[in-house]
Amino acid sequence: MHHHAYLWTGPKARFDNEALRRPPHPEPPPTPTDPAGERLLQRYREVATEFPTSDLPPIEPAHWLLKPPSLIQGTWSEPDHATAWLTWQLAEYAPRFATERDRAPARLTALAASTLVRLKAGNDVALGRYLEHPAYLHLALITCSPNRSRPELPCPAPQMR
Repeated sequence: MHHHAYLWTGPKARFDNEALRRPPHPEPPPTPTDPAGERLLQRYREVATEFPTSDLPPIEPAHWLLKPPSLIQGTWSEPDHATAWLTWQLAEYAPRFATERDRAPARLTALAASTLVRLKAGNDVALGRYLEHPAYLHLALITCSPNRSRPELPCPAPQMR
C-alpha cells in the first residue's frame, strides 16, 4: 500500500463546477429527440472529455486515481512521510487561509495528527480551505493498491505497485 498526494489551487467558481468533478456515467444519454436532450448529450460529451484530463479535484477523493499520473505531487509508502508532505503544504498555505481559525497552529497540528491516524487505517484524506477571496486550496492523500473505498480502481502509477 502507498499514498499519492494531490494539490489543487484555483478559483472557487471553477471548483464549484461539480459536473466536471464527477466521472461521466458509463453509458451516454439516449439519442436526443429535443433541445433538452441535445443539451444533455452535449454536457455528457463535455464531462467525458474533461474529467479524465482535468486537474479539478474530484468530488469523491478516490476518483483522483482516475486522473493522469502527472497530477501526483508525491508518493510514499509510509503514512508519516505522506503526512509530512500535507503538514508542509498546510504550513506553506496557512498565511493565505481566509480565516484566522484555520491559520491557528494548534488546528494545523491537530489536522496533521488526524491525517496520520486516518492514513494508518488505510483511509484517504482530503482537505479544502478557502484562501484569499475567491481562491480555494484542495489537498488530498489517496491510499492506493488497493484503495479502501474503491478497490476496483487501478493505481495511476503502476510502477508504484
